[in-house]
Amino acid sequence: MKNRTNILLIVALLAFTITAFVNKVHVTGAGDTVVGLNVGNEAPELVFNNPEGKSIALSSLRGKMVLLDFWASWCGPCRRDNPNVVRSYHKYKEQKFQNAKGFTVYSVSLDRAMAAWKAAIAKDKLEWEYHVSDLMAWSSAAASVYRVRSIPSNFLLDGNGIIIGKNLRGPALQAALEKNLKQPKAKKESKATADTELHMTK
Repeated sequence: MKNRTNILLIVALLAFTITAFVNKVHVTGAGDTVVGLNVGNEAPELVFNNPEGKSIALSSLRGKMVLLDFWASWCGPCRRDNPNVVRSYHKYKEQKFQNAKGFTVYSVSLDRAMAAWKAAIAKDKLEWEYHVSDLMAWSSAAASVYRVRSIPSNFLLDGNGIIIGKNLRGPALQAALEKNLKQPKAKKESKATADTELHMTK
C-alpha cells in the first residue's frame, strides 16, 4: 500500500511538472520559445497605464527594438543614467535592425506619487510615449514579474519580444544596439564594370 502511494505521488509530481513546462512554452513562427527572464527567452507580457490612464501592452511594441527600463523619480542612479537612454533613443529610434525597425523605450516607474513621476519624465526629457506604472513602488506588479530587486534595471528586447540583453547601462546599451543594426547589403558589381575589368586583364 505504501509503495502504491509513493508511485501515485511520483506520477502526480511528474504530471504537474510536465503541465507547468507546457504552459511556459509558446509556439511561435520560429519554433518553441520559452517565456522567461533569461537571454533568449520571450519577455513576459506587461500591461499597465500611462500617466493619462491609457493602458499600454509591452507586446504592442513588437516589431521594434525595445528597452524595458525599470526606474523611479527618487532613484539617483536611474536619473543619472537617463541622459544615456535619451541619447540612445534619439540616435536609434529610426534605425533598422536585424529583425526590427526602430528603437523605443517602455519605461516602468516604481514611483508612488503621480506628480513626482510626471515631473521626472518632463525634467529628464524622456520623450518616448511608453511610460507606465501602477504607482505601487516596490510592490509594483511589473517589478514582481521581472524579479526586479534593484533599480535601474533593464531588458533589451528584439523585434519578436525576445530578450537579447540585460542591465545595459552607459556605453553598453549603445554597443548592444550597434551590434544588432541591420548591415547594408554589398552592392553587386555591375556587368559593365565586370566586362571592363575583364577586358583590361586580357
